[in-house]
Amino acid sequence: MKNFLIIFGTRPEAIKMAPVIRELQNRAKVQPINVKVCVTAQHREMLDQVLRLFGITPDYDLNIMEENQTPTQVASAVLTKLETILLKEKPDWVLVQGDTTTVAAASLAAFYAGVRVGHVEAGLRTHDKWRPFPEEINRRVAGVTADLHFAPTQHARANLLREGVPEECIVVTGNPVIDALYWVASLPFDVGTLNIERSTFERDNVKLLLVTAHRRENFGQPLENICLALRNLANHYNNQVRIIYPVHLNPNVWKPVHQLLSGFPNIALIPPLDYLPLVHVMKHSYLILTDSGGIQEEAPGFGKPVLVLREKTERPEAVEAGTVKVVGTDKERIITEASLLIDWPEEYEKMAKAVNPYGDGKASQRIVSALLGEPISPFISNPV
Repeated sequence: MKNFLIIFGTRPEAIKMAPVIRELQNRAKVQPINVKVCVTAQHREMLDQVLRLFGITPDYDLNIMEENQTPTQVASAVLTKLETILLKEKPDWVLVQGDTTTVAAASLAAFYAGVRVGHVEAGLRTHDKWRPFPEEINRRVAGVTADLHFAPTQHARANLLREGVPEECIVVTGNPVIDALYWVASLPFDVGTLNIERSTFERDNVKLLLVTAHRRENFGQPLENICLALRNLANHYNNQVRIIYPVHLNPNVWKPVHQLLSGFPNIALIPPLDYLPLVHVMKHSYLILTDSGGIQEEAPGFGKPVLVLREKTERPEAVEAGTVKVVGTDKERIITEASLLIDWPEEYEKMAKAVNPYGDGKASQRIVSALLGEPISPFISNPV
């Protein structure tokens, strides 16, 4: 019997781990596999809606979320509460995903307990420990403790090799977010159920701009610059564009966004979207402006150009493919780059290529096969 403990705490982790959990559970029907799920609930509400969507019932819920919690508080709570669970379950593998503080603390707790760690989405790097903060260091911590690295792309594999990770400990799998994306995109959804005029999605002459901006590194002036750029675009294009901005509940985001963008008839400030409606809004969008890592991976699957509202990205593959452009948080740069894609169809078409360098929908199968010692055919992404 092989025992697996899967640990995650935020919505992005849940989305990317859901296909892996499903694959392990399917294998457990015919193989001696025991699968346990532990959520830290670093993000409570946003996590819960993904658990419902994918039908995941956690075996353990640490429920650590507190208002305005710091990375130190998250790490401390995860380390303390996981120790008892690891001693009880004695898993053969702990699986973590990505770059959250939950990931860093869980991988460290597993190491202290002498448990092997499998790191999903391993090897992403900006090589700047402050951008993104604290994610860059979180994923490096996970990389140091991991025994098996599931790199989504050849770029990520190359990063790990440069850091001295043995080649036999790296498997290029693609990213399971694409497995999740394809499944969710196939589900029916009525955009009319959103608190947005249905005509937004049905009028051919209106370009829908989806905005997501909430990263810690953009708190303060950078987020204000983003909002000022959106105000300019809303005024200038008036009847030509409709901006939809699902606003994160963190007061460092919610307050300035509503102060600067409320009252514009062609800007819809709405609560954070569950993953199902978010995927379908992405499908209907003309252009996406985001500081999210996951959307940089997902949007190319729909052929949607992405302007990244960050100074650096740890996902260079889509930039090289031409579907993503890093524009930072300078107001004028955001306005210029967005206007170029709105005004010039030929420039838009250069980016609107349905080429996804991040996966083929089979990443979870490769991850589980590697854990079980089965032969796999690694995912071939963009060459380095």
